[in-house]
Amino acid sequence: QVRVAESGGGSVQAGGSLRLSCMVTGYVGSDYCLGWFRQAPGKERERVATIHTLNSKPYYADSVKDRFTIVQDNAKNSVYLQMDSLEPADTAMYYCAALPSPRAGWFSCRLADFPDWGQGTQVTVSS
Repeated sequence: QVRVAESGGGSVQAGGSLRLSCMVTGYVGSDYCLGWFRQAPGKERERVATIHTLNSKPYYADSVKDRFTIVQDNAKNSVYLQMDSLEPADTAMYYCAALPSPRAGWFSCRLADFPDWGQGTQVTVSS
């Protein structure tokens, strides 16, 4: 059974940093996409950052480029999102998700739907 579990959310002032962690268990094989998504109240879900476990090729939404960094640790079946220079607009529920055996490899990480999701962790940035 696939399990995706996030941790590390919290409250921080603008300009601060947070690091989100996610562990994925239950997959057979090592070829999959890992991603961070977020959804703020009243807004659509946004693909924040993704990475492919074999080829890396990180993707970032324009809204977080140069501030957020996605890092994978395949030995620990984990992915992290380092968030720096946080802004109030980053306030949202953040979700970790996984996509096993993506058809188009790393390219799928940027566009495809992810089938396996965590429960989410809240990030609140105050001004």
